[in-house]
Amino acid sequence: MTATTTNSPPGPAPGRPATRPAFGALGAASLSHFLNDMTQSLFLASYPLFKGGFALSFAQIGFLTLTYQVTASLLQPVIGRYTDRHPLPYSLPFGMAASLAGLLSLAFATNYAMLVIGAVLLGTGSSIFHPESSRIARLASGGAHGLAQSVFQIGGNAGTAVGPLLIAWFVLPHGRHALAWFALTALLGVIVMSWLGRWYSAHLKARPAGRTTAAIPRDPALVRRVMALLIVLIMSKYLYVASISSYYIFYLMHRFGISEHAAQMDLFVFLAGMAVGTMIGGPIGDRIGRKRVIWISILGALPFTLALPYTPLAVTVGLSGVVGVILASAFPAIVVYGQELIPGKVGTVSGLFFGLAFGIGGLGAALLGIVADRIGIDGVYRICAFLPALGLLAVFLPDLDREAQAD
Repeated sequence: MTATTTNSPPGPAPGRPATRPAFGALGAASLSHFLNDMTQSLFLASYPLFKGGFALSFAQIGFLTLTYQVTASLLQPVIGRYTDRHPLPYSLPFGMAASLAGLLSLAFATNYAMLVIGAVLLGTGSSIFHPESSRIARLASGGAHGLAQSVFQIGGNAGTAVGPLLIAWFVLPHGRHALAWFALTALLGVIVMSWLGRWYSAHLKARPAGRTTAAIPRDPALVRRVMALLIVLIMSKYLYVASISSYYIFYLMHRFGISEHAAQMDLFVFLAGMAVGTMIGGPIGDRIGRKRVIWISILGALPFTLALPYTPLAVTVGLSGVVGVILASAFPAIVVYGQELIPGKVGTVSGLFFGLAFGIGGLGAALLGIVADRIGIDGVYRICAFLPALGLLAVFLPDLDREAQAD
C-alpha cells in the first residue's frame, strides 16, 4: 500500500461513509492509551521508593527520567516516519509487551542499572505505541480531528493520573515488588491493542486503492519556521510538566512536611487537571481554531505558575490543578495543527511531537535534578514558574483554520 493511500483523509469503520467518528475504535484507542500511560506513570510515581531503596540523588532520579523519555523521543519520530509508508497495525501489542517487561524489571531490580534497563524498556514500549495509535485516532475521527485527539489523549492523561493513587494505595503498603501485579493490566493492554490492530488492518484493506489526499501546498520555509515555533511551545509545556511529574512529591514533602502518601494524593490533583484539559482542548480547537487554543492554554497558565511557589499547601494543590487543566488543553490542538500543517505525514508529526514531549521532559528532568541538588527543590519551582511566558510566541503561528475556510 502506498503512502498516499495510507495517509488519505480519515473515515469511520470500513464500508461506512465519513459522517461521524468511529467511537468503538476511538474508545479502544483511549483505553489502550490509559493502560499504556498508567504503566508509565507507575514508574514516575515510584521515584520515592527508588530514591529511598537505592539511596539515589536527585541527579540520578533525573537521569532515570532522561533515560526513559529520551528512549521514547528518539524512536517515536523514526517509527512514525516508517509507518507513514508501511503501516504496522499489530505493532501496538508488541509495544505493550515491552512495557510489561520494563515494569517487571523495576519490580525486581536489585541495583540502579536494572532500574535504568526498566526505564529503557518502558520508553521503547511508549515509542511504539504513540505514533500508530495517534494515527488510528485520526482515521477514526470522521473529520472531528480535535475531538478524536482529545478522546485518545484523555485515556493517556487518565492513566497518568491514577499512577500516584495506585502507588499510594497499593504499592506503598506492600513494597516495590507489588509493581509486578500490574503486569496483569499490561496483559489486558495486549489484548485490547490486538483488537485495535485488527480494526486498523480491516480499515486499511477496505479503503479504495487509488484514494489520495488533496494537500494544501505550503512553502517549506514557512513549514520549518512554524514547526520550530511549535517545538518551543512544546518545550515550555513539558519542561514545566517534568518539574511536576518528577519532583512535585519531593517539593510538597520538603516544603510542607507532609507524608509521601499525602503527596501522592496531591500529585493526582495536577494529573487529573491535565486529564480534564486534554479532554476539552481538542473539541474547543474544532470550534474556535487551534491557534487560539494554543495561545490561551500555554500563556494562560503563567499567572498561576508564578503564584504557586509562594502559596500555602491548600492553595498550592488547587493551583496545580488549574495549571494542569490550562497547560494540557494545548497538546491536542498542537498535534492536530501539525498534522494539518504537513498533510499526509500523520505518523511523522505524531511521532515527532510525542517524542519531543518525552525527550524534552527527560532532558528537563535531568537538568532540574542537577539544579535541585545545588539550590534546593524550592528554587526549581521559582525558576520553572516563568516557562509558560514562552506561550507569547504563539502569536507568530499562521491561522490554518482560516486558510482552510478561505480555500
